[in-house]
Amino acid sequence: MLTYLQAAALGLLQGITELFPISSLGHSVILPALLGWNFDQTSSYFLPFLVLTHLATALVLLGFFWKDWVYIVQGILRSFFTRKLQGDPYARLGWLLIVGTVPAGLLGLIFQKKLEPLFANPKLAAALLFCNGLLLLGCEILRRKATSNVLTEAMDAGTSADIRIANTSWAHTLGIGTAQALALFPGLSRTGATLGGGLLSGLKHEDAARFSFLLSTPIIFAAAFLKVPHLLAADHETLYPALLGAALSGLAAWASITFLLRYFKTHTLWPFAIYCLAAGLLAFILL
Repeated sequence: MLTYLQAAALGLLQGITELFPISSLGHSVILPALLGWNFDQTSSYFLPFLVLTHLATALVLLGFFWKDWVYIVQGILRSFFTRKLQGDPYARLGWLLIVGTVPAGLLGLIFQKKLEPLFANPKLAAALLFCNGLLLLGCEILRRKATSNVLTEAMDAGTSADIRIANTSWAHTLGIGTAQALALFPGLSRTGATLGGGLLSGLKHEDAARFSFLLSTPIIFAAAFLKVPHLLAADHETLYPALLGAALSGLAAWASITFLLRYFKTHTLWPFAIYCLAAGLLAFILL
């Protein structure tokens, strides 16, 4: 059973690592093993905790980008009536997000149960965390300068990034979205995969980060709601620590988004890559 201290620590860890490109699942598998915490992460009492922390993260993402989502939903609805996307960046962005979400969602439904036994293998998670570092390094080495045409007019000063993202190709978006499925493996980061894919598609770091956060919102919501029955079945002894973890996860997620959007205006993935290489190697040796 999770204690309040464990729930608080894992909640903070989830809120940070879900959005940093360093794998939340990998850290959630590795840290308890390193600290000697004796609980089963595939057990029924751990699932309500996962549900609430993921819901908290998704709600924070939705709240942080609420204006973007209003424009996106309006754009999708507009496209049904006008039957065109040209000249309507938010309609195109909305359909890009749908294209990017569907394949990762399907892969998750198909393979999640088969991959769940890996959640109890911290040594594998450490090895994959090291591989995540290699992935981030590779994306930085291979990335190229943005080549997409950027529209010059915007609805307001906050839409320029969304307009740049809306010029991403359908093929690149499909690849970026499918890469989210890497997060099914503990140690490989959803944010890292989508950020790297955005960079390789020609987006700047800050735009790739924004696209990654928008793209991850429906996936995180879906993952949480699929496990809602486990949450409803939880008793108070299980639910209260989970609520504490979720509250801290939400606070950490808000701080993470604020930091990362500023960070990627002038910085790259290199520090996260080096961290994953070092942390993965050290954890593998210790385990």
